[in-house]
Amino acid sequence: MKIQFVLALALATGLALGAVVTQSLHARTPPPAYFVAEIDEITDAKGFETLRKMGPANIAEAKMLDGRYLARTEDITGLDGTAPKLFVLIAFDNRMKAKTFSDNMKETNALRAKTTKSRPFIAEGL
Repeated sequence: MKIQFVLALALATGLALGAVVTQSLHARTPPPAYFVAEIDEITDAKGFETLRKMGPANIAEAKMLDGRYLARTEDITGLDGTAPKLFVLIAFDNRMKAKTFSDNMKETNALRAKTTKSRPFIAEGL
């Protein structure tokens, strides 16, 4: 009977310790980050068409950093105020990967800034 009690106590202690260690490891994982771009107005239609053609290269760059496009659309319904003309949302495992993606898109970012009124930013998730 004592052996059964000792085994049950050891099992319960092991489970509790495992739960604490697992929680500790999860707490160290950085939160996901999202690269967001809102394009409110296209100021140079020809230049913007060039920007559109850069899409496949941008997708490949995001995939190299384990990024996942969650949205890339012009089909936006404004609920309060005016909706952007184009919305892009890319999920990354952490802020560093999202920032690296943005930094690697220098040509795209320059063309976007030249041909549109837009707001790119990085938001940290939960």
